[in-house]
Amino acid sequence: MDQKKNVNIRSYSEDNIEILEGLEAVRKRPGMYIGSTDSRGLHRLAWEIIDNSIDEAMAGFGKKIIVTIGKDKSITIEDNGRGVPTGKHKSGIPTPQVVYTILHAGGKFNSNSYSSSVGLHGVGASVVTALSTFMEVTISRDGKKYQQTYLDGGKIISKLSIIGDSKVNGTKVKFIPDYNFFSKSEFNKSIIMERLQENAFLLKGVEMVLVDERDNTINNYIYDNGLISYVEFINEGNTPLNQPIYFSGLNQDIEIEVVMQYVSDSYDETVLSFVNNVKTDDGGSHETGLRSAFTRCMNDFGKKYNLIKEKDKIDGSDYREGLTAIVSVKIPEKFLQFEGQTKSKLGTPEAKVAVESVLYEKLSYYLEENKDFANLIIGKAHRASSVREAARKAREEARSNKKGKVEKLLSGKLTPAQSKKRNECELFLVEGDSAGGSAKQGRDRVFQAILPLRGKVINSEKNVIDELIKNEEISTIIHTIGAGVGKEFDIQEINYGKIIIMTDADTDGAHIQVLLLTFFYRFMKPLIEQGHIYIAMPPLYKLSKGSGKNEKFAYCWDDNQLEEQKKLFGPGYIIQRYKGLGEMNAPQLWETTMNPNTRSLIKVNIGDGALAERRVNVLMGADPKVRRKWIDENVKFTLEDSFKKDGAE
Repeated sequence: MDQKKNVNIRSYSEDNIEILEGLEAVRKRPGMYIGSTDSRGLHRLAWEIIDNSIDEAMAGFGKKIIVTIGKDKSITIEDNGRGVPTGKHKSGIPTPQVVYTILHAGGKFNSNSYSSSVGLHGVGASVVTALSTFMEVTISRDGKKYQQTYLDGGKIISKLSIIGDSKVNGTKVKFIPDYNFFSKSEFNKSIIMERLQENAFLLKGVEMVLVDERDNTINNYIYDNGLISYVEFINEGNTPLNQPIYFSGLNQDIEIEVVMQYVSDSYDETVLSFVNNVKTDDGGSHETGLRSAFTRCMNDFGKKYNLIKEKDKIDGSDYREGLTAIVSVKIPEKFLQFEGQTKSKLGTPEAKVAVESVLYEKLSYYLEENKDFANLIIGKAHRASSVREAARKAREEARSNKKGKVEKLLSGKLTPAQSKKRNECELFLVEGDSAGGSAKQGRDRVFQAILPLRGKVINSEKNVIDELIKNEEISTIIHTIGAGVGKEFDIQEINYGKIIIMTDADTDGAHIQVLLLTFFYRFMKPLIEQGHIYIAMPPLYKLSKGSGKNEKFAYCWDDNQLEEQKKLFGPGYIIQRYKGLGEMNAPQLWETTMNPNTRSLIKVNIGDGALAERRVNVLMGADPKVRRKWIDENVKFTLEDSFKKDGAE
């Protein structure tokens, strides 16, 4: 180690203490402010500015927000709200300069400007300035149009000045992120489009527009029915049992909206929740209030009309089987509490009381006025309770006979791991006997287990759990994982820390992946939620040159890697395109796909619960017209194949 560097590391005095002025702290440690410098962090910059426009719309100012992705890697957000104040702040600095260059400055720390808002941390706009090479703010207000420009992390290159007259109000912010921080990322049209559409559902009557100059497309979203349109959008592809039921109310200054709809061809429960238009993926007190009020209403109605007896074992989850519900609350800053740093779980106790009070009152009245619907749901709950009880008994029976019964079922199918340490063990679900044979020979037998799959598994989106359990492949998977299924699934009892889906890199392999993921999503969702499901990434190509001891070879996982290796190898190479796992021998499969030190895995997670629900409904549901429509709108097919069989160039 260099002597000078060694002294700097070991010494610690007043000379080592730095004061980072202005926005320097953000550029020094961007992850502290935006979470990461990957794609999520890049899009977080967009959300910070978009959320300011959404706050204006939530406050009742402005009915249109336009987001434009530029060819120059910029993004522009424009609204027709009140416009950022342009006068001098009490600090003596022009107010826009305060908003866009000073941390912890904003109009959301009291209730005078916003009764509720998306962003409450007060660092949003200034952080965007800090992490941009260019930012131009244009404000229309009080009949004038003002503009100010910042470069390279907030350097002011022009004073706030009037550039013309304006008959409208609003704020327009254009910025180019500093891609030295986000070198491997770019703005993703689909991600921004989904976020805008979600907010259009939540902000009834507000138009969201996405303009992408890169492909000259424009997408508009406006929903006059708000959350009702949202629940219908999620359930598209399923058969509804009822028209959406919508309730709204005010309790303790908390605004509450709830919408509910049942579908006949799903046995899952989908509850989405939002606080001030921010999705709370981990739920919280508002979701607790919804579930509590719903269960109490159904129990009270059932007992009042003698539809539920004391001996019945119906619980809340039985009532909610097949239910899609959305709860959205607007909470004043004085009440707002979140658990943890990510704002993904609401902790406000007043929200539980408010939601429970409003929903219980309105749902009780609705059930009295719609007794046929109430009878239908209670009948469904009885059946769900019976299935749950049968599954519980079957599970207990399986436990008592586990050694003989399960071993008999898995005999000749599962090649188990030797280790008894469950968290360290891996289960490979392998497509086909041929690949399964290579995987068995190439694996590390201490911690890797192999379960070959023969053909495509049953579509769990179109079948009830009773039918699924009768399917041999699904039944084998359930018993191999060893933690039950459906409502009786217990994540604490899984036999493997990683469950890895390993299929061919073709359309059949992709279909098997989707079928397995649909099953896990519907009947073992905690496996995905807690990060136990992975997809193996076998290579697409093997590039080789020479023979024997002089052979040089490399594996490539995509076309870009292939092109890079072709340049390195030079003329005379040979390319092998792997059409299936079975084309690799055991050492090759171990080296490329199974060895923890060299393999690549995709970890499966649920980033957006509503989007995941809709994708499963559309792609795996019973309505082919809805599926075909989605494919036509989202998938581009081509007959081109750039693969060349040899490298004699």
